[in-house]
Amino acid sequence: MNCPKAGVALIIRKNDKVLLGKRKGNHAPNTWGFPGGHLEMWESFKNAALRELKEEVGSAILVTEPKLLTVTNALFYNEKKHYITIFMVSDWISGEPYLAEPDKSYGWYWFRWSELVNGSITPLIIGTQNLIKEQINPFEF
Repeated sequence: MNCPKAGVALIIRKNDKVLLGKRKGNHAPNTWGFPGGHLEMWESFKNAALRELKEEVGSAILVTEPKLLTVTNALFYNEKKHYITIFMVSDWISGEPYLAEPDKSYGWYWFRWSELVNGSITPLIIGTQNLIKEQINPFEF
């Protein structure tokens, strides 16, 4: 029997913008998502978020300590995958992202939160779609 996997996503707020990358690979390809990945055994949500940030975006970007925003149920029916996505939120301190894993992403870009909400940035990965549907706004946290 398959069980859901745990994923962690880090929403980085910079003024009125958030950092998104366009995904490559076999899981949710060509969708926009926050830096993140699988929660590893014995890892805290905070440490997972910071590890994934460094792996995907590089060590040049500094953020505040991640805080728990919400958890969503992400169902990828086409891929027969089920994720519990743990959304963390941090504020940008300094530095700019670079493409640390070019095999997993096309690049990292800052977008206004309103662009996600109004549908200007598509397609979003399912967990992020769920945030929008549930009207969870990381800027009201």
